[in-house]
Amino acid sequence: MSTNNSAIAVKQLSVTLGNRHILHDISVSIPVGKVTTLIGPNGCGKSTLLRSMIGYISSPSECVTIFDKPLSSYSQNKLARQMAFLPQVPNMPKDMTVEELVYCGRYPYQNWWKNTAKEDREIVDYALSITKTDHLRHQLIPSLSGGERQRVWIAMALAQEPKLLVLDEPTTYLDINHQLEIMELLKRLNKEQGLTVLMVLHDLTQAVQYSDYMAVIKAGHLIAAGDTKDITSDSLFKEVFSVDVQVDNFDNKPYVRVKGLL
Repeated sequence: MSTNNSAIAVKQLSVTLGNRHILHDISVSIPVGKVTTLIGPNGCGKSTLLRSMIGYISSPSECVTIFDKPLSSYSQNKLARQMAFLPQVPNMPKDMTVEELVYCGRYPYQNWWKNTAKEDREIVDYALSITKTDHLRHQLIPSLSGGERQRVWIAMALAQEPKLLVLDEPTTYLDINHQLEIMELLKRLNKEQGLTVLMVLHDLTQAVQYSDYMAVIKAGHLIAAGDTKDITSDSLFKEVFSVDVQVDNFDNKPYVRVKGLL
């Protein structure tokens, strides 16, 4: 598989956890500079695939490359300068302010022999500004709403100055207003900052509206991968999700209308 212009390339990846074979011989490439979404039914293996791609679940060293280098060749700090990961439910520090949390994103750049205080402050201010959380900087994390908290976690990730932002179901537990707020923020970071975004979503409509590229998983197998506009179809979603859907186009983008169960 060619890895040119790939943020992550996966080749013939299979994953077994315990006695359960979760992923079966998956090969897929995540394009640089685009928003890519992994979708599929609950329990299909999409979060396992995401975590295998970034080293949170171990896989054979030759199976995964990040920016054309084997995943196994990265130290923790070097990988953190390339990629930031937000899990579905991050551990919430109870006695930390927003600003202190965002400063945690600077850890890959801090060395005992180098004073990075000025640079760190500038990057933290930028991350707070672009996520529109600057007014929250002195608030404690538990005092925030779900949407505010998610934007703050993204600010912390941006403080790492990554080329690639990876998120596992970033809109879970949020109401529709805050879901769209997060999706719009990710799209803006992609368009304005050139940030490559890879995420797992469970909402089909959000996936097709906000993704440039999609990989579709069912029962641990890769069913389809490609530009969203090219692979989105009634038949694909019927096969994968077992629902009656109709894919329409609105403003030159696909739109999924779920009509009911098959």
